[in-house]
Amino acid sequence: MSTLEAPGARLYYETHGSGPVMVLITGAPGVADVYRALIPHLAPQHTVVVYDRRGFSRSHLDGPQDYDRRLETDADDARRLIEHLSADPVIVFGASSGATVALELLARHPSVVRTLIPYEPPALRLLPDGDKWADVFSEVYDLYMREGIEPAMKAFREQTFAPSDHQHMARAPRNDANAAYWFEHELRQYPPAPVDLAALAPHAGRVIPAAGRRSQGRPCYEATVELGRHLARDVVELPGGHIGFITDVPVFATELMPTFAHVAQ
Repeated sequence: MSTLEAPGARLYYETHGSGPVMVLITGAPGVADVYRALIPHLAPQHTVVVYDRRGFSRSHLDGPQDYDRRLETDADDARRLIEHLSADPVIVFGASSGATVALELLARHPSVVRTLIPYEPPALRLLPDGDKWADVFSEVYDLYMREGIEPAMKAFREQTFAPSDHQHMARAPRNDANAAYWFEHELRQYPPAPVDLAALAPHAGRVIPAAGRRSQGRPCYEATVELGRHLARDVVELPGGHIGFITDVPVFATELMPTFAHVAQ
């Protein structure tokens, strides 16, 4: 459990295990604890790095923030953390908006990424009905402003994710400060952010798009399919839905490991 100084923030991170470095980038709620159950399945063969993204929980902001460039800053934070911990390129797994950050990382800083597994990025601009989903997320934000966190989160999960995810999401410990930060700076900003396909294309061979089997037909699954199509990469289906790494941990880990086994030698 350590901190890394970055411009405008102090990043909290943890390392577990030994072996090739694997960095896990979280989406909502932005904290390392999202991967707590997955870590023991990966750490026997990897040095697993988890961290709170800036502005969430233990990664405190330190000075003014450029929220117009927040995604770029998130990617730069990941780059700084990787360079701090490894002299070699690493495996990166990012889920949900963490996958959005991971894709930005590869586009901007390809030298630090050996293999990238973007798991269900909410890349709405890749979808034919992406504008509709952007409107849905804006309506969820409006609901948050009118009625508060819980009604908005309920609407968000019920409209966006498979029913198998809903119960766990509803039971998850709530941190109102993290939720408010996510509503203000991520819900409406990250899903419609453009994916730089031109920058990713030269590195497409490093990308393993992945999605949960129970997410079929949901926007993040379909965005992953579109990402794979644009990069000429097959989508790997893993157990569970959008949060299969929480709801179906043992089988999720068992099926995840072979996707990057060739880089762990």
